[in-house]
Amino acid sequence: MRVGVIGLGRMGRIVVDRLLDAGHDVVTYDIDPDAVAATADRGAEPADGLSDLAERFDGGKRIWLMVPAGDPVDAALDDLRPHLDGDDVVVDGGNSHFEASIRRAESLDAAYLDCGTSGGPAAADQGFSMMVGGPEWAYDELVPAFDAVATGPDGHARMGPAGSGHYVKMVHNGIEYALMQAYGEGFELLAAGRYDLDLEAVAGVWNEGSVIRSWLLELCEEAFREEGSDLGDVADRIEGGSTGTWTVEEAMAQEVPVPLIHAALAERFGSRAEERFSRRLCNRLRYGFGRHEVPRRE
Repeated sequence: MRVGVIGLGRMGRIVVDRLLDAGHDVVTYDIDPDAVAATADRGAEPADGLSDLAERFDGGKRIWLMVPAGDPVDAALDDLRPHLDGDDVVVDGGNSHFEASIRRAESLDAAYLDCGTSGGPAAADQGFSMMVGGPEWAYDELVPAFDAVATGPDGHARMGPAGSGHYVKMVHNGIEYALMQAYGEGFELLAAGRYDLDLEAVAGVWNEGSVIRSWLLELCEEAFREEGSDLGDVADRIEGGSTGTWTVEEAMAQEVPVPLIHAALAERFGSRAEERFSRRLCNRLRYGFGRHEVPRRE
């Protein structure tokens, strides 16, 4: 399959590398020419711009966007729009709001697949978890590419119509907020409690068969191993918040109580004002799964 990939940041590069490793033909573009050159060294075909990329297809175009959510997605679609028709498929693999995805699907001549993507940089080896919304025929067309980029055939599924993929990913991120907060609060109690504990050892034991074992708990173990049980100079500041905010807003619209997710979101915002151990651990966990920058104490 021939796939054009636009946006070659950390996640975009993983998409390109996994497509190439699976034997697909890949055309790439990014505003950073060095990023394009790096994918060319891996075997991708470099394009000079979005129009140039679109013109490098003989038949139906299969174009995968890995650009930041919001205006960059709309800007890319505006440039691509004159080159697209009903036989083409565009995948949005970023963290777009599901309502924006519905709007884009309705306004585009091409089929539009909103693809919630989870796994972070660790997916370079293991593959992503992918939640896809949009027309069934378009999803079926892209199955070979999804098989390559996801963990395999079981690592992706069509959720439903336009918007459903990003909707499911939004809720996924809300759950992630609450899980991180739960681990943070538990380890805060251990850190402040009556015993002098090696928190790396605690997390390691919990990861061996306990009910609360998980990848996030493995990242807690990694954080304590690399930063120490007191988390060293990791700051009490948790970045992010957009997908959690969207989750809480949707829960309010649907009158569904989500007190744990709501509280976890409030802790993120509160971390910009006062200090807690739990928020310092959540800060470090974001580096573990997403290689996000870790704010440090001065």
